[in-house]
Amino acid sequence: MALWQLRATVADRPGFLSVLTASLALRGVNILTVQVHTTEAGAVDDFLVDAPAELTADDLVAAVQRGRGRDCWVARCEAQGLADQPTRALGLASRLVRDPGALDESLRSLLGADSVTWRPVVAGPTGAERGSGAMRLPDPYGGSFEVHRAAPSFTPAEYARARALVELAGAVARRAVDPVTLVLSDGAELTVRPALPEDLPAVLAMHRRCSARSLRLRYPASGAATPGRLRRLLSPARGVALLACAGGADGQPERVVAMANLAAEGMLAELALLVEEGWQRRGLGGALSRRLVGYGTRAGYAALLAHTPAGNVGMLRILDRLSLPSTVDRDGELLTVTVSLHDRPAVAPPVPAPPPVELPTP
Repeated sequence: MALWQLRATVADRPGFLSVLTASLALRGVNILTVQVHTTEAGAVDDFLVDAPAELTADDLVAAVQRGRGRDCWVARCEAQGLADQPTRALGLASRLVRDPGALDESLRSLLGADSVTWRPVVAGPTGAERGSGAMRLPDPYGGSFEVHRAAPSFTPAEYARARALVELAGAVARRAVDPVTLVLSDGAELTVRPALPEDLPAVLAMHRRCSARSLRLRYPASGAATPGRLRRLLSPARGVALLACAGGADGQPERVVAMANLAAEGMLAELALLVEEGWQRRGLGGALSRRLVGYGTRAGYAALLAHTPAGNVGMLRILDRLSLPSTVDRDGELLTVTVSLHDRPAVAPPVPAPPPVELPTP
């Protein structure tokens, strides 16, 4: 006996699948697993079968066609194919939790793809191209993955599985920004960690404690942020949100005192900061910005953008002290600072004050 993978399109009508399975049974083919993909063209059925050793691929195609199946694809299968699709998908998800960088390899394994190529921009609509072995998936870091295989054509169900795997990798990568204890130059200690959706009440409370001036510098268009907007900032589709928190030890309640956001689109990511008044001019904004730069560099972004009023001297000083190549564009009172994450200078200029120290959080 030999293991084979079969794929065929069957009319989505009562009894047609049984005709196909009966035709295979007449040739001594034992069906081990079957999965049904619903498409506009009909039901696309994936079979894992155990067939007599003397049967060839042509014999199996002929049996499928006699069973009223069409667009048949046949390939030999190894023993690992005995694992069903949900089990394989869960195994790949578990691997991504341990290693988010293995996304391209996981996609290749999930889809049996010939190649997975990353592109810096999303060229054209994402999705599985109808009737072909081409698929485009948005990358949570920016850009897109292009997946190809010679045969069979991708189905909408396969695209949905791949998209779920990509979204999982993005969520894991955002949470993989390790929490640290940040020691400021004056000895104060804060915890810096990734934001969570349930942090919304604490972030709203921080915004209420901030002055109108600080809010206007952070949100120059409106001077404020709605709960809905803050909810999106805490869980960006692409990028990361960091919170600096005071307290949380010896039974003291944790209090959010600063928020740093990196929201990405394509190869660019927008950087923004809000620091509560009592914690300004203590090195906290610079420490958070450097942490976002590290995340952006690992994610492969080309540059970071910061939109800020011309009078926001503190933010401009923070960006300048990153010691990275940058350009400034002006539109009235609004400045857009573009910080390149490539071609860094070999020797950075001296920093006027010692930077805060980051210690691993136990």
